[in-house]
Amino acid sequence: MIGVCTDSNAQLPPELAARLGVEVVPLTVSIDGVDYAEGVDLDADRFYAHYAHGARPTVTTAAPSPGRFGEAYRRLAARGAGAIVSVHIGAELSGTLNAAGLAARDSPVPVSVVDTGSASFVVALAAWAACDAAAAGASVEQAAAAAQAVAASCGNVFVVGTLDLARAGGRMAPASGDQPGVPVLRLAQGKIETMGLASSAAEAAAAMADAVLSSGPRLRVAVGASDESSRPVADALASTLLEAPGAVEVVRYRVGPSVGAHTGPGTAGAVYHPVG
Repeated sequence: MIGVCTDSNAQLPPELAARLGVEVVPLTVSIDGVDYAEGVDLDADRFYAHYAHGARPTVTTAAPSPGRFGEAYRRLAARGAGAIVSVHIGAELSGTLNAAGLAARDSPVPVSVVDTGSASFVVALAAWAACDAAAAGASVEQAAAAAQAVAASCGNVFVVGTLDLARAGGRMAPASGDQPGVPVLRLAQGKIETMGLASSAAEAAAAMADAVLSSGPRLRVAVGASDESSRPVADALASTLLEAPGAVEVVRYRVGPSVGAHTGPGTAGAVYHPVG
């Protein structure tokens, strides 16, 4: 049996993590100096409540400790895993991969650590691919390669309520997105880029759907929403994708604290990759 581990930045919904048998190691999210474990004592609703009434809390994120990864690897080994694929947020974006690598040295079973080079649900889709490969009888090397291949083939598109957090985090050029309209964005190589401008939320949802569906004939897609303000856009996007023959699977997820720290309320979008 091959076990699969990921980190909470993957935004993997708990029910999907349970279905796949994935161990999820939480990042630390600090809000105004108080530390929380993402997905353990801080969910999306509690996180975005800190932004109510226009508040702008000070939010930072930190990688899990190697000890947390060690605990996850031991749990997988206790469940019968003879080897582990550990799939994570890109090394250029977080110290999470380094912590996983340190823990892998002392794991009771061999661990193959995968750098997705990306963040958010790209990581989840890569971990999902490792699970699919393992279920089909792949070796640990093949499962890790499947995760890497999916991470490399993923696309993403999203909108945010305000560009301030993206700029403050250094992931977006200071002058980007200053034109009137709703910027349609993507994360590429650790930087947020503007793909185009929409005149309304409805037009932004349509533009995102077009970007997804133009990327291939058969796609696995995940549609994310941060808080209530983003649900109409996310719902419109998901509705269009569910009706499209090219989207063979559409799942929904919440944009949680470790991603929302960089994008804020009003974030909605999709992550996708081609399937055979």
